[in-house]
Amino acid sequence: MTADNLDEIPVIKAIDIESIPPASVQRYWLYLTSDGIGTPQYIPVIIVRGINDKHLVGITAAIHGNELNGIPVIQRLIGKIDPTKLEGVLICIPVTNVPAFLRKQRDFLDGKDLNRIMPGNQLGNESDIYAYRLISRVINELDYLIDLHTASFGNINSFYVRANMNLPDVAQMACMLNPQIIVHKKSEGTLRYAAEDLGIHAVTVEIGDPNRFQESMISNALEGILNTLKGLGMIKGKVKAATQPPVECDGSYWLHTNQGGLVDVYPELADFVEQGEVVARVYNVFGDVLETYQAPESGIVIGKNTYPVNQTGGRILHLGIPVD
Repeated sequence: MTADNLDEIPVIKAIDIESIPPASVQRYWLYLTSDGIGTPQYIPVIIVRGINDKHLVGITAAIHGNELNGIPVIQRLIGKIDPTKLEGVLICIPVTNVPAFLRKQRDFLDGKDLNRIMPGNQLGNESDIYAYRLISRVINELDYLIDLHTASFGNINSFYVRANMNLPDVAQMACMLNPQIIVHKKSEGTLRYAAEDLGIHAVTVEIGDPNRFQESMISNALEGILNTLKGLGMIKGKVKAATQPPVECDGSYWLHTNQGGLVDVYPELADFVEQGEVVARVYNVFGDVLETYQAPESGIVIGKNTYPVNQTGGRILHLGIPVD
């Protein structure tokens, strides 16, 4: 497919798997909403229907418009899948929040975070309806969901997974992705949580930093997804265990400053910190130390702030609490 014939891609309002030829790859523009002059807003959907419909696996990226690493993960995944050997169906959305993506911003047009208002509302405002139609026109179809994210502006993330580890199939998915860290967490309002409410086995995968492509993170996520598809019996190959098992955490939280200034965060991603260890300092513009911050308990650094200009209440680091 080239730029010259993108207009030949069919427009659809719903996904009809039965209409797609087996052992084929199809591209669609899926209509969700319209803008202020009535122009339709579409999201790109790539569907790989294999030789049967064993499982329907969805992979979504860029539900926040500046979270870019997931886009090439999906593009490369499609290039590696042979539909004549695939058992099952892949439904992939490389850019989920198209309006925000086009504006190089995180949130939807009305300033709402799409990943905090799921499953949306068919009678709500702009973001509510967009979210509702995404769920009703795509996510409802799935058996499994892998939702790809990155950190937000000014922060960086390790390669980690958020999952409800009380659900055996979800826990298996989380482990097969071979992340550095797994955080057991149920987060209301997220796409993952909404999918879980529909009986879909869902995980969130955090792959690095916003506003950029990171080759190592993209490669890790791609290999993890291929490993998961092997584990589900959708593609051939041996499931590979991680060379270093992921650190499983039964909870996590962000540390915040209570003093504005220039913040310097010391630990690196995936570092273990001990209770009482100095993790950051805040300086005023003259270089005087205003506050020193210590780890309130021992844990692992899941993510951290990298933007030095800090208002009171700014983020320091995301601390995971490993399972005993």
